[in-house]
Amino acid sequence: MRRYPEEDRDNVDRWVVSYADFITLLFAFFTVMYGISRVDSAKLREFAGSARAAFGPASSAGGKPVIEGIVPVPREAIEMQKEAARIVEAAGMQGSLSVRREGRGIVLSMGENVLFDPGRSSVKTSSGAALSAVAAVLEKWRGDAAVEGHTDSLPVGGSVYASNWELSTARATNVLARLIEDHGIPAARLSAAGYAEFRPVVSNATPEGRARNRRVDVVLLLGNGAGGNR
Repeated sequence: MRRYPEEDRDNVDRWVVSYADFITLLFAFFTVMYGISRVDSAKLREFAGSARAAFGPASSAGGKPVIEGIVPVPREAIEMQKEAARIVEAAGMQGSLSVRREGRGIVLSMGENVLFDPGRSSVKTSSGAALSAVAAVLEKWRGDAAVEGHTDSLPVGGSVYASNWELSTARATNVLARLIEDHGIPAARLSAAGYAEFRPVVSNATPEGRARNRRVDVVLLLGNGAGGNR
């Protein structure tokens, strides 16, 4: 009777090992995907930015983010958001001035009641403390910033302005002037714009929502030269 070499009999079952390895890798892959789906998106973006900063060019290919589809958060944006929150808290302005981070930069937001009388664009003298806190943040940032006026969706009434466009633009311009004239922020670093009711933060369907949408935002802009000394 013909005898087969010992190694031939061993090779017959080697596919089982490869199959087991494949199943293990597949399980690990779906476990990771499930874990990513449960992570807070802001924390994931922050992780991506930190990883990119830590590993440098090796963490990306062709200049793309470490995790495809997620824009890394620049380190200066994370640090500046924390510094802005610290300044606002030290000034006791938490109720008048909020700080949040968006893709374009850090947003310092002040409600209409902090800055203006209803339907008016003249900056109230009582807003001095809030504007001082904004100026202190701008001095730390030393990059470009945009001052943006926003209204609710109701037509202006009993006002010298014919539309929400005019009112929001005038408010932004007047806040910009106060930052330049009263606090010495360089004019070359600032811009002003009015967006009327077209960039709400919440729905305009309720009085509370409309009150939140009537605001002026000062945005510390990320991008070319932003955040650097001038």
